[in-house]
Amino acid sequence: MDLPAKECLIRQIHDSGRQFVLAITGGGSGAIAELLGVPGGSRSVIEAVVPYSAAALTAWLRAKPEQFCSDRTARAMAMAAYVRGQTLGADVATLAGIGCTASLASDRPKHGDHRVFVAWQTERATVATSVTLEKGRRTRAQEENLATLLVLNATADACGIATKPAFPFGESLTDPEPLHIARFDAPQPWQDLWSGRIARNAQGPDSALSAPRAIFPGAFNPLHSGHQQMAKIARELLGSRVALELSVFNVDKPPLDYLEVSHRLAQFSSDQTVWLTRAPTFVEKADLFPGATFIVGADTIVRIADPKYYGGNPTARDAALAHIAGQRCRFLVFGRLMDNGPSSQFRSLADLALPDALRSICREVPAAIFRDDVSSTALRISFP
Repeated sequence: MDLPAKECLIRQIHDSGRQFVLAITGGGSGAIAELLGVPGGSRSVIEAVVPYSAAALTAWLRAKPEQFCSDRTARAMAMAAYVRGQTLGADVATLAGIGCTASLASDRPKHGDHRVFVAWQTERATVATSVTLEKGRRTRAQEENLATLLVLNATADACGIATKPAFPFGESLTDPEPLHIARFDAPQPWQDLWSGRIARNAQGPDSALSAPRAIFPGAFNPLHSGHQQMAKIARELLGSRVALELSVFNVDKPPLDYLEVSHRLAQFSSDQTVWLTRAPTFVEKADLFPGATFIVGADTIVRIADPKYYGGNPTARDAALAHIAGQRCRFLVFGRLMDNGPSSQFRSLADLALPDALRSICREVPAAIFRDDVSSTALRISFP
């Protein structure tokens, strides 16, 4: 692309009315210089960061990603950038988060592919672009230039600017290097949920129920046979249909993006009700679902009892437990295989040291009724 065409595109970005935060690692950071090298950058660029080391990217995401260079990580970076823009006072109606993670040619041979993942997040949509580059075709500088163009293209896309034919990537990529683009435009209730205008949104046959009696919270990443069996047993023990709950907000990570949530919801059958919420803690869940019984594993009930999740303050923990009990909520606790020093051990409610205030609102599901040692984490490692 010649310089005037690129400069014209960047001027359009600056004039679009969109503001954005960029987070770029591994490649594509040249886009920051390109954007700021054209007058008007102060109208569009709120902040640009390059969390290049593993520690820096982990700090940016507030959690270590399972893969540092992946589509999911690029989307998480874009969401973290979007949230950062909100904390800096940007209007969500005009805000975008841009994320890029790349693995490019280095000063040492790489066993894996050379890849670029770029994503952008707005109130309305999540969009992710990826490409696997032909190894050995380009120098590091050429791969960096291509990654930079991809970031600029994504930024223009987030600004609603048509980039073709003025910004053609087909001329830069070879036949074996197709661009893969995934997009999810959120329905209005999702936009309202992520923006905080509503606190929950249900999908499924029981979505009209304002006060479900049994709630199964989880990340469901992925949903597996253990989850399904727990829901079935809970329904039998509680005499009530079980609704699942997925919090799109997390105390330790960026919010889930629209594509990620759509992927997770696609796992559920049409006869299952799933609540999307903004409630990462059980205090918040109790406020949304007073009188409900929450279906949890022993590992979760241990975390609920641990003062470290309350700023290390046992008094704050006890106040949280009292609040949950005051909302008439209870826990149905299933045993789990849990780390125990150098080994793992199956532990049920009876094996746990819990405050009396918490134990009094818990009911145990014995191992004789249910034991399934499969875990979502292990499944993700085996089948990434």
